[in-house]
Amino acid sequence: MIDANELRKGVTFELDGNLLKVLDYSHNKTGRGNANIKVKARNLITGSISERTFSSGQSVQDVSLDFSNVSYLYNDDDIYYFMDSVTFEQPGIKKESLGEAAQYLVEGMEVKLTFYKGEPIDVEIPTSVDLKVVEAAMAIRGDTATGVTKKVITSTGVQVQCPNFVNVGDTIRVDTRTGEYVTRV
Repeated sequence: MIDANELRKGVTFELDGNLLKVLDYSHNKTGRGNANIKVKARNLITGSISERTFSSGQSVQDVSLDFSNVSYLYNDDDIYYFMDSVTFEQPGIKKESLGEAAQYLVEGMEVKLTFYKGEPIDVEIPTSVDLKVVEAAMAIRGDTATGVTKKVITSTGVQVQCPNFVNVGDTIRVDTRTGEYVTRV
């Protein structure tokens, strides 16, 4: 059992027969009484996101997870396939289970795959990925004031606000936690 006070971003737990992964949490302690822990969690089976509130001292069921380092191969409609670098097995996982991580997957990328009772349920991607720009607005001459940005579209379909000097064909580094531009590679 896990105490509700220990629920942090990335923790996976079981509640009411559902397997949930914490995406965000907040701890609120009023002057008197118990603290409230508000959790935003993604159901790893269905992909739905919900918010739950727990009181201090309440507990949830801990789960046993297995992890494996894999390489992303390809996607076939709504199923994404990976290859285990040790056993060469190719497990598939539904797009709903991946959530926002699906838009950052690039062929050959090394990721950590999470298994629950032998079934793949989640992927942990790197904190930043390098993506090729396939569409960008033209820079306007004289538009060099501080902080001028434009929206570009990458090879995976992610839309990113970038500085004006980024052009089609450039490779940019994107932070997968926030979806923000980091640097041109």
